[in-house]
Amino acid sequence: MLQRLDKTLDHHLAEAAARYGTPAYVYFTDEIASRLEALRTAFGRWFAISYAVKSNPSPALLDWMRDRLDYLDISSGGEFALSQQAGWNPELISFTGPAKREFELRPAIQAGLGELVLESLREARLADAIAGELGRVQPVLIRLAPDRVPKGFGDQMAGRPSAFGVDVEDAAEILPQIAALPNLRIIGLHIYSGTQSLKPDAICENWRIFMQVFTETCSALDLRPEKLIFGSGLGIPYHPGEQALDLSQIAATIGPELDDFRARFPSARLVLELGRHLVGPAGYFLTRVVSVKQSRGSRIAICDGGLNDNLAASGNFGMVLRRNYVMHRVGGDQDGALPVEKHDISGPLCTSIDKLGGAVELPRLDEGDLLAIHAAGAYGPTASPLYFISHPLPSEIMVTGGQMQDITRLGNG
Repeated sequence: MLQRLDKTLDHHLAEAAARYGTPAYVYFTDEIASRLEALRTAFGRWFAISYAVKSNPSPALLDWMRDRLDYLDISSGGEFALSQQAGWNPELISFTGPAKREFELRPAIQAGLGELVLESLREARLADAIAGELGRVQPVLIRLAPDRVPKGFGDQMAGRPSAFGVDVEDAAEILPQIAALPNLRIIGLHIYSGTQSLKPDAICENWRIFMQVFTETCSALDLRPEKLIFGSGLGIPYHPGEQALDLSQIAATIGPELDDFRARFPSARLVLELGRHLVGPAGYFLTRVVSVKQSRGSRIAICDGGLNDNLAASGNFGMVLRRNYVMHRVGGDQDGALPVEKHDISGPLCTSIDKLGGAVELPRLDEGDLLAIHAAGAYGPTASPLYFISHPLPSEIMVTGGQMQDITRLGNG
């Protein structure tokens, strides 16, 4: 987007900062729409698309998505409430998460939740009791944890001890017990075992594992699935030098196997579940330089937003070795008037880990300059310790067709 719309992008970012202040997140729905179109072009032959709300639960974005996406996946009662605030039909929602509680399950089941994704026998028994009290039979998917995940994923949720789903080694014992519960109806299976991969071969191998597990489990249960959910694992580039995935390459590689798999389960709807891949690159985090200092040979730009607002960019959201996110000075180098220099980028907090970049080459930053951090559309404010040290909370701005809207939710009551 930056390469195609450099001046237009910076115009919107500067306008957002001027109108709504900083720090701020700016989300471009036109970019989300473009990414959704690319997903449907590559994978629409096989998959419907489900959006993982945890990646960005903004009610305004969920409302915008309502007539554009097939399904939502929520991971808490709070996210279910946000989906209802945004007008989503409960029948189009699946509910994952390893620690669901009675007060979350009851309203969702009562509202007509599409599928409850079961992650344990405890959860199945609790849901069965609630559904029985409500006089309902709740459709459920069983989440399975494969015994291996290929190398190449930023986070693994299977192939080792995991809080997520039923281990495939235990499925033969646990699944028949779930199937025997009278107020639940197993309609399919769910796997999300790895995320944030930029390696097409790893993604394809992971989906092969899914297909094998689905096939074996359906055979063992004598299950004719109505829905099978594939956790996509599709990553996005965060750091300089990383390359975006070629979705057509993935489709060409795995397509014949998906054709065979779909022919084996003709009555099942295959669903690709994803979050960051759709919304991550469509967002930018804006922070303004408050102070600049020289310290022992380093030029340090101290900004009004830091890890309190964007934990991921600080390297403290699951990153083993800290790496800089792609970022740019809004306004560029002023047609060559500003020399490119190395900067350490710090936030406003009284902790040494509040660092948004180290030795970042940027046009010379001075007080008042505006910095945009890329790939900020997913795991932004709701994944950050916003109240640490009690600085002002970031604004959230949505831009659709050039029109700007303040969609800030947090801190507004």
